[in-house]
Amino acid sequence: MNRTEHDLIGNLDIPQEAYYGIHTQRAINNFQISGTRLSQFPEFIKALAFVKMAAAETNCQLGALDKTLNNAIAEACKKIIAGQYLDQFPSDMLQGGAGTSTNMNTNEVIANIALETMGYKKGDYQHCSPYDHVNLSQSTNDAYPTAVKLGILLYNSKLESTLQNLIDALKAKAKEFKYIVTMGRTHLQDAIPLTLGQEFYAYAVTLEKEIEYLKQSSDQCLEINMGATAVGTGLNAIPGYSELCAKVLSQLTGLNFTHAQNLVEATSSTGGLVAYSSALKRLAIKLSKMCNDLRILTSGPRCGMHEINLPPRQAGSSIMPGKVNPVIAEVVSQTCFKVMGNDLTVTFASEAAQLQLNVMEPVMTYSILESQNLLTNVITCLRTNCIEGITANEEHCSNLAKNSVGIVTALNPYIGYVNSTAIAQEALKTGRSVYDLVLEKNVLSKDELDRILNPENMIGVK
Repeated sequence: MNRTEHDLIGNLDIPQEAYYGIHTQRAINNFQISGTRLSQFPEFIKALAFVKMAAAETNCQLGALDKTLNNAIAEACKKIIAGQYLDQFPSDMLQGGAGTSTNMNTNEVIANIALETMGYKKGDYQHCSPYDHVNLSQSTNDAYPTAVKLGILLYNSKLESTLQNLIDALKAKAKEFKYIVTMGRTHLQDAIPLTLGQEFYAYAVTLEKEIEYLKQSSDQCLEINMGATAVGTGLNAIPGYSELCAKVLSQLTGLNFTHAQNLVEATSSTGGLVAYSSALKRLAIKLSKMCNDLRILTSGPRCGMHEINLPPRQAGSSIMPGKVNPVIAEVVSQTCFKVMGNDLTVTFASEAAQLQLNVMEPVMTYSILESQNLLTNVITCLRTNCIEGITANEEHCSNLAKNSVGIVTALNPYIGYVNSTAIAQEALKTGRSVYDLVLEKNVLSKDELDRILNPENMIGVK
């Protein structure tokens, strides 16, 4: 069974059971591009419903929408926010029209849910119109970017929570490995001793900085342009709408939204999205670097560094029996590469803005929301399938530190750089230890040498 709806292009049959309408159906027909539907980003759909709910309440308070319609629209939005009707958002995330398909998909679904709430049939838009009522005082050009920003904030909350769990796991490993001394490396060459605990704590600290950076960047999404309508002049919006809508949306979401002081600028600018995407890229770079380190530290087991053991997750080869690969660290890096690529897409799309609107915002939205989900998922994978199960080869690490030529650096203040260099060169040439050579040459006493070259003393572990 179908119902027929009409727009400026003509008539089109819509499935009778569908809550979406003709604009969404045309989007389905036009944009079979990515295979990724709006329904695959439920927090974004929730954000769209919050925006429409705030708009309706604002219109009602300003006398432009009667209370019955406002209540019906609000009830529809609450159902969507609760997770119902996800399958009614089939629009492709990649679409022309600067988000109009997404905006109208939302308007139509809300209108038809509201119609049923009021006892009417789907498509009886004279009683609740996607255009005249749900989209009242709005344009795609203010409602869509506002929902995008709210969606980013909702997903960012999940990302930050997931990242904090990883940080906690790294701190737990830092505590576990606090007294395991090994060699630090610079240029992939032996440097001076440190502990595995210090290495893992450094990972935790650097990721803590990313939580703060995500917070700072996402705060730019709190400035919204509701009431701007098409180009920022506010045509067809009621006086006072912009300020009140920001206030109502804040009350509904618990977030501190503010209306943009210059709506023309805010309508064409995507600077906040660029900044947040850059924060995702920065996080991805740090995660991938850490996983590079993990792969190096676990390399071997016989012919590499083999300072740590990553938990085995699957057989590593179809030809080499017994081989186990660091697959979790590998998938993290690959995911991070995708996030970095998405950031480049956001950069190009933001630059492509023309005059009073950036029509490329859908691909920016798709890229950022995808990156947030990818990072949230892969961080959980990294924590549960890798970090929490890492063990250390303590004796091997200790031997590396004791036998390394790098500990000669600690002798500089006592015997000078020239003498230290000579001893280091001889140790490398002969294969003998720095410790034995210093004693043999009577440069320092055994007590002095033990004190100076004690790795624990050099790294300050107590």
